Amino acid sequence: MFRLTASPRLTEFESKVLLHLDAAYNLARFLMRNDQDAEDVVQQAALRAFRFFDNFRGGNSRAWFLQIVRNTSFTALKERRPEEMNTAFDEEIHGSQVQVSHAGASLDLAHDRQTVRNAIEQLPPEFRETITLREIEGLPYKEIADIAGVPIGTIMSRLARGRRQLQSILSKTR
Repeated sequence: MFRLTASPRLTEFESKVLLHLDAAYNLARFLMRNDQDAEDVVQQAALRAFRFFDNFRGGNSRAWFLQIVRNTSFTALKERRPEEMNTAFDEEIHGSQVQVSHAGASLDLAHDRQTVRNAIEQLPPEFRETITLREIEGLPYKEIADIAGVPIGTIMSRLARGRRQLQSILSKTR
């Protein structure tokens, strides 16, 4: 029988990384659009995080772990659904004429969590990621930018476009 013994490394890993499993699952769930795939991604990401925990230099462990979850998710998407990753943003398809200032109102008015989840799942992967990290996990722009490996301006743009598209999708479901 294999048994893990408590070690300082394991204890530190648990206290710094494993407490973010819920956030990791939320991100993976919205990126993968499937509970089972999300669980697999989080498990793979946790194993990778543990394997490379010696390289963690302190700082924001949530951002570090979510970046691993993000990368693991996008790798899985490329392997399982390459056509989704090749979809470029098209203003005609993914954009809308709805003003950004009203985007949050659609989320407030949509009481059905499943309706909102389904709407988020219709967004392109980069928008799903940004919406999930900002609106569901409440991460600041800087942390999202660190996780995604893009400038803050790109995050702000993705968030604005994602909110507009999300509002458009939700307004059609009423």
